[in-house]
Amino acid sequence: MARIARPDAQEFVPYYGKYISQVQGDDAGAALQAQLPDSLKMLTPLDDERALHRYAEGKWSIKEVVGHLADAERVFSYRAMRFGRADGTALPGFDENAYVPAGRFDRRPLADLLDEWKAIRAGSIALFRSFEGDDLVRMGNASNAPVSVRALAWIICGHELHHRSLLRDRYGLSA
Repeated sequence: MARIARPDAQEFVPYYGKYISQVQGDDAGAALQAQLPDSLKMLTPLDDERALHRYAEGKWSIKEVVGHLADAERVFSYRAMRFGRADGTALPGFDENAYVPAGRFDRRPLADLLDEWKAIRAGSIALFRSFEGDDLVRMGNASNAPVSVRALAWIICGHELHHRSLLRDRYGLSA
């Protein structure tokens, strides 16, 4: 996979900086390949009952967090595919707070949710592997904001790290 360099500040809106800044190193491609096993190590030992835990009333269960991670990565990767293939169509946002209940993640076995997320990550890696230098810096518009293909790779990685931190700090999971 070509090295996916850290994006310049004009390649994403400041909101996404909180995700991008969490990613260590200088290659989102390497992070995409390396980081999922750490999240899986944290989540795989849980049984389905423990995975229904919510740290507070109205907050997502652990299963819902995993479902959200899969959904968000799928959306970010789709955006990268469209923009990387020179599709200039502006793409809408997505409402994670509508997606989670509609996903009915609490009804599914945690192992199934983790398998889906692993498959999505494998697809993301394959997609980003298909891009060359010019593709990675190509810009598009999603959620009424400019974003580059490479910024989307960094956002995927940082989004996972953000939620892994929440799983540790608020749900009491250990890495």
